[in-house]
Amino acid sequence: MDWAALEAGLGTAVPSDFRSLAEAYPVLVIDDFLMVSLPAPGAEAPWASASRDDEILQDLYEMGDTEDYVPYPQPGGLISWASSNSGDTVYWRTSPADPEAWPVVVRTDNADWIEFPVGAVEFLAGVYGRTIDVPGMPGNFPSDDPKVLGLSDRID
Repeated sequence: MDWAALEAGLGTAVPSDFRSLAEAYPVLVIDDFLMVSLPAPGAEAPWASASRDDEILQDLYEMGDTEDYVPYPQPGGLISWASSNSGDTVYWRTSPADPEAWPVVVRTDNADWIEFPVGAVEFLAGVYGRTIDVPGMPGNFPSDDPKVLGLSDRID
């Protein structure tokens, strides 16, 4: 992964736990419901561009439907890094300046905004282990026997 190219295109560093996640899992889908948007080697620029130019978030912002959140690259702006099949979007709030301290923000499919004071990996582990509850996500997610599509799985 060319992290320097990705971060140059994005205009900021990304948290180290996300880097580790992307290095370990070129694909990460939890229970066929929650998809983590991971950059692929050689496709760092398109990932950065898509993260910088989040048209859906920009539209929500222009409609006044983001509470006090703003799109990146505004100071403290949101960068999306995961989404669900039902319309939930998972972001980082890029404040404070240190990416290691960025909290996770979820916009649920019910248009609720919820902030969690954890990083990406801790958030995913908490959702998977049911120690973090995201109101509005289906009660059966994750299932009793959750499947994780990852490193060794085919994605035809």
